[in-house]
Amino acid sequence: MTEPSHAVFLSYASQDAEPAQKICEALRAAGIDVWFDQSALRGGDVWDQAIRKQIKTCVLFIPVISRHTHDREEGYFRLEWKLAVDRSHLMTSNKAFLLPVVIDDTREDDENVPDRFKDIHWTRLPAGETAAAFVERVRRLVSREPSRGPTEPPLAAGPPPSAATPSLRERASGPSRSKRALPAIVAVVVAGTLAYFAIDRFWVGKRQASPSTPPAASANVAPTAFAPPPHSIAVLPFVNLSGDREQEYFSDGLTEELLNSLAEINELQVAARTSAFSFKGKDNDIGMIARKLNVGAVLEGSVRRSAHTIRITAQLINAVTGFHLWSKTYDRNLGDVLKLQTEIATAVAGALKVTLLGDVAAKVELGGTRNPAAFDAYLRGAKAFSSRHEAKDIPAAIAAYTEAIRLDPHYGLAFAGRSIALSTAAEDAGTPAAAREGFDEAQADARQALALAPDLAQAHLALAEVSENTLDFTQASDEYERALALAPGNAEVLRNSGLSAAFMGHFDAGVAAARRAVVLDPLARASHYALAQALYAGRRYEEAVAAYAEVISLDPDFKTAHAERGFAYYGLRDLQSARASCETKPDHWRSQWCLSVIYDKLGRHADAEAELSKLAAQSDAAAYQYATIYAQWGNRTKALEWLGTALRLGDPGLEYVKTDPLLDPLRKEPRFQAIERELKFPS
Repeated sequence: MTEPSHAVFLSYASQDAEPAQKICEALRAAGIDVWFDQSALRGGDVWDQAIRKQIKTCVLFIPVISRHTHDREEGYFRLEWKLAVDRSHLMTSNKAFLLPVVIDDTREDDENVPDRFKDIHWTRLPAGETAAAFVERVRRLVSREPSRGPTEPPLAAGPPPSAATPSLRERASGPSRSKRALPAIVAVVVAGTLAYFAIDRFWVGKRQASPSTPPAASANVAPTAFAPPPHSIAVLPFVNLSGDREQEYFSDGLTEELLNSLAEINELQVAARTSAFSFKGKDNDIGMIARKLNVGAVLEGSVRRSAHTIRITAQLINAVTGFHLWSKTYDRNLGDVLKLQTEIATAVAGALKVTLLGDVAAKVELGGTRNPAAFDAYLRGAKAFSSRHEAKDIPAAIAAYTEAIRLDPHYGLAFAGRSIALSTAAEDAGTPAAAREGFDEAQADARQALALAPDLAQAHLALAEVSENTLDFTQASDEYERALALAPGNAEVLRNSGLSAAFMGHFDAGVAAARRAVVLDPLARASHYALAQALYAGRRYEEAVAAYAEVISLDPDFKTAHAERGFAYYGLRDLQSARASCETKPDHWRSQWCLSVIYDKLGRHADAEAELSKLAAQSDAAAYQYATIYAQWGNRTKALEWLGTALRLGDPGLEYVKTDPLLDPLRKEPRFQAIERELKFPS
């Protein structure tokens, strides 16, 4: 009797028969035809011929990987694996055939599995416990076309997959500061954005895209269709497969650079770094990630780096259907990273069917380096200078950027990165003299970055920030405008430029830019914080309170947000809520600033004086804050004196003068109006 062909071939070591049986039963329960050899007595001509035929004719081959397959140097399953790999080499690169499953903690860089398996995304089914998402994925692969519910939207990145378009079928292969390093890495980053491709902690089985049409809660409730914006994408952190956790800065940096390069492509909406990286190391499926970030596609991958070479595996997934749009593995010398970045970005754009904006290669190389050691140092600086800019990490970031510049004095991105780090450090300097020195160094670096790469958005952003801090608001406005023109999809540029616009009195434009940053970086504290500040500047206090609540939900320990929410409550004349918010983190200088105002309005004058004394003890650079406190206390003379002192010292807080509600009691005073004129705010 001729042995019938089966849709799925399940290959396993005999010691793994029990978990393999669980996988088989789960698949068969869904109506999927599975070849499952329940006999450990393999061998013999008849049995061997039957197995060879099944592997030759099956639609999908599922090797079950475990510590047992790792430990066994010989076994019939190894012949099955070889036959399947040999068959896969005869197929087109986008055909889904191999679907490795690991049932324990075996790593994806296991040396005892075929290299072909290492290039493919593994699914983890601990002890054979089979998730519904995996069964649905297999069902779709076996059926050769996705099952679409009646309410599911069309594929965001192109036409819907079908049996006639196998390139869109799901494959089993594969895996701040937003624009900080476009150049040298963008190539690698694109590949790296597929970072979760082969992760050992980020289990693939838990990250498969959710079924396109989830079951309704009841017969009367229709499922909610997921309809992300067209041509929207998130780049997940590269998985570091180098065998050295200390190399993680390299894979993360490449991911960020790839993200930045994709953001340069016309028509493409790219989720910003902070939000994309928030899923690092977490067991979230791709469907859930896509919904949280509101994107239609996800790019993920892995990076394996040696002394002189790099292997990047990248894959692009349609987050609506779960089908793979594109995947590829690249092996290059480290010196070719820049070209590879361009190659990957172009391939992704093609898979998404979007128009490339100008010369992508030129954009990728803008401000970059071809020196691998300088590139490595730059990535270390970018890693240290994370989106939260913790003060303790800034010296390490500056040192790494300095090393990159030493290795390549023409590295524009490194100058821009160091400029922004120096500005951030100067903002928190303990004395006016230290702040001036820091800002002078930051300005020199920003101008050098622009001299090296006049069209580098990050360089214009750096000069805008230092100009704002040194009270040259006209130049800051011009530089923000130029940065926006060069990088309209950069969440950091949108945040900072929007906030600056709001402080200059352009509230609608400022709030709109901040809201756009929230769309691009919805899980970033910085995006919601910028929106809250812009709303407060526009006297939209109720909305500001809600925005600050979002900031606090993302980071409950962010002391600044609690204090500034207190000022928003104060704007609503809700003094008790203002007091409670400001008292949440009472040891922070902003809380002392806030409580100095609130306690006075509550009639607790002695407590207000005590808070002012605490503030004075913490900083010699709070002249602007003193001016606002005295203005609210009704002491206009002292308020104007401190405002004059702030002007003489070049206090960065003076950028708030034009719109700060706390200074409203002074606005009709001639001396206040004179100070406004001296600050030369742009019209």
